[in-house]
Amino acid sequence: MSMLPTAAHQPTIAVLPGDGIGVEVTEVGVRVVRAVAARSDWSFHARSGLVGGAAIDAAGLALPQETLDLAAGSDAVFFGAVGGPKWDNPSAPVRPEQGILGLRKALDLYANLRPVKLSPALLSQSVLKEEVVRGTDMVVVRELTGGLYFGKPSRRWRGPTGWRAVDTLAYSEHEIERVLRVSFELARGRRKKVTSVDKANVLTTGRFWREIATRVGAEYPDVQLEHVLVDSAAMYLIRRPATFDVMVTENMFGDILTDEASVLAGSMGMLPSASLGSGTNACGGVQGLYEPIHGTAMYTPEVVGTGRANPIAAILSAALMLRYSLGRPDDAAAIEAAVDRVLAAGYGTPDIAGPGTEVVTTDRMGDLIIEAL
Repeated sequence: MSMLPTAAHQPTIAVLPGDGIGVEVTEVGVRVVRAVAARSDWSFHARSGLVGGAAIDAAGLALPQETLDLAAGSDAVFFGAVGGPKWDNPSAPVRPEQGILGLRKALDLYANLRPVKLSPALLSQSVLKEEVVRGTDMVVVRELTGGLYFGKPSRRWRGPTGWRAVDTLAYSEHEIERVLRVSFELARGRRKKVTSVDKANVLTTGRFWREIATRVGAEYPDVQLEHVLVDSAAMYLIRRPATFDVMVTENMFGDILTDEASVLAGSMGMLPSASLGSGTNACGGVQGLYEPIHGTAMYTPEVVGTGRANPIAAILSAALMLRYSLGRPDDAAAIEAAVDRVLAAGYGTPDIAGPGTEVVTTDRMGDLIIEAL
């Protein structure tokens, strides 16, 4: 996987705002990308599509073929969030989350990168002591297309003694090896340490994962490899988060651990993500989908439209898009630096507001970051 693309043409971005707060934060993210592009004298095409609940209402599907075609034909996908009370029926045959799951599967986006970096300006906002979280700067790499979320059989049925249910945790050697290689390549450009998280003491798939991690790790003698059980990893994230560099794990473990890690940064509204595949685009970068990790769950319907949402996770997701898919690492770094400057100046949305913070709206935060460019 190429991690440093070079820009050579005018890219196309599929903008899929989704539902609820996704629409608001995505709009701000696109504005920031337009601003940094104008600053660096380049441009892009932004083409919008329906996904999630909005697509269900319009087309009866969470991922219409038109949207899938748009995503597949673009250089990158900028995604908002899906879901909400209107569609909150887990037994419904069509659900908003099928939109994002379908995109990941159809585009073979197998490596989900979730950076967790604590801004010095938000040290006091973490739920942990400052001396514990200071210096936290890690990336969790979550395998995205295998495991319990996609394994078959996955069903429930009535048996002689009552109802039963089963989900299947399944992985192939190929699926595990490729996400591990992404992790080792990332670590080579960082602090050269990979923490592989499994449940090898109980699960056959965990032992399988550990064996492959050990073999792949031998090909990267310059990178330190450690194996940690998932329950221990959950504890270490709270006790000593700054000791992690790159953490790699399977789908469900990664889902849970990254939500836990989000509290280190002060708010889920601060954490971006990049879902990467093996294909390359016309920019020479990685085919990818970029979204804030908070989804719609962090913001109740009462928050939508009030200007209280934090757009920083979406803005930082856009920075990852520039770095990995569009060949604009300098512009990505400029956005990240602008976010740090705005936070250091004492501005924040309600979720990251502390003593002395000037609380600003969603749009105003975007304006301040654009000004800081």
